[in-house]
Amino acid sequence: MQGRLRLASLSIVWFRLDLRLADQPALAAALARGDALLPVFILSPEEEAEWPPGAASNWWLHHSLAALDASLRERGSRLILRRGPSCGTLLELAQETGANAIYWSRRYEPAVVARDTQIKAALRAAGLAASSFNGNLLVEPWEIHNQSGRPFQVFTPFWKQVLRSSVPTAPLATPVLLPTPATWPSSDELTNLGLLPRSAWHSQMARTWQPGEAGAARQLTEFTGSALHDYAAGRDLPARPGTSRLSPHLHFGELSPRQIWHAVAAAARARGIAADVWRGSQYLAELGWREFGHHLLHHFPRTPLEPLRSEFTRFPWRECPQQLQAWQTGRTGVPLVDAGMRELWATGWMHNRVRMVVASFLVKNLRLPWQSGARWFWDTLVDADLASNTLGWQWCAGCGADAAPYFRVFNPVTQGERFDPLGAYVRRWVPELANVDNKFIHAPWLLSQPPPRYPSPIVDLKTSREAALLAWKGMRASSGDT
Repeated sequence: MQGRLRLASLSIVWFRLDLRLADQPALAAALARGDALLPVFILSPEEEAEWPPGAASNWWLHHSLAALDASLRERGSRLILRRGPSCGTLLELAQETGANAIYWSRRYEPAVVARDTQIKAALRAAGLAASSFNGNLLVEPWEIHNQSGRPFQVFTPFWKQVLRSSVPTAPLATPVLLPTPATWPSSDELTNLGLLPRSAWHSQMARTWQPGEAGAARQLTEFTGSALHDYAAGRDLPARPGTSRLSPHLHFGELSPRQIWHAVAAAARARGIAADVWRGSQYLAELGWREFGHHLLHHFPRTPLEPLRSEFTRFPWRECPQQLQAWQTGRTGVPLVDAGMRELWATGWMHNRVRMVVASFLVKNLRLPWQSGARWFWDTLVDADLASNTLGWQWCAGCGADAAPYFRVFNPVTQGERFDPLGAYVRRWVPELANVDNKFIHAPWLLSQPPPRYPSPIVDLKTSREAALLAWKGMRASSGDT
């Protein structure tokens, strides 16, 4: 599909975490301008302050960029790859190509927001048109507030307010053809960006996932055609495919929440489900939690490193590198915890119910800082998203907005007995326990002869829970909150 119309005026479309062509407002705005388009991705992890992408995210990014480039080439275009700094690179590209406008989708991480504000000012000072768009949320974080005009800190009223706002418009169509520049600037080779890990630990991730827009569309179709209709019950069972597994595709912008919203609506209509029912569904509420996380991150930008509830700065966290490593490697001696951590290492993902269990075990039974868990998840999750990661860890630690009360401690034995009663999930990820009877699969230390290759628990669940609650009560007493 070469030899197409080439126009003198040129616009740069700066791709970031919006690696798709469908429902792409920045791309649509550039096309509406009538210019030739220069699709660009700039690698600049040093500009993300304390949170440069982790190893699992970089693996996904490599393959998502390859998929985006392939989609662009199908339309006669291509993706130009450059290394940062972002502002200088954009100015250089504009000078090299004669581009006079730059379009991109907004991001919401504090360091990136500050950087983008400076970039927009610098581009405009250089005489370039610079415009950003909402390509990754249903509503902008600053558009929703409570009756006092302040940000929400409780999910339910936040989500009700979002649902009362305008219904998301239909997703934008994928362009069939893309106008191209007369000449192309140079591009770095994808393999030279160094995104792939040097060791082969990612081999199972490659068998588990299909990064890219096509993989996202396939996963959305599979989910809305099957697991969506039993989501409220199926989402809690880690041994079965009851969740959407769309989180990494959402994080990298391979599909938009607006596309998900309308896919859910279409699936509901096909089954004759009323709008007020599916709009109140558990799955859309989970999409709402993602929106809530970005709302909180925007209004409380210090929370990736600090607790929202300031009294938790006085909480007596422990430091124990040996126990942290046992947790990271799935060698705690607690089966459901170890299964989750091994699933994470192998696939870059963990079932949400199990995420809550392993997080509770770290911050309450081991009483290790929630920031240590957040860092590990950040490096090992393919869906590592700063807003969602922060929300989840502060929720489990009891120190964030709408958090689980600190005294709510997930017991990994009872959680396993309830949500993995036959031990199928544990047996898959902890093969040392494959032959253990169902009665003991979640507490093998109760056997007269525990499996020899599986460790004993690194902590007593009952005693450690009591110690955590005592520490929490001491923190409240010291802050005068009794």
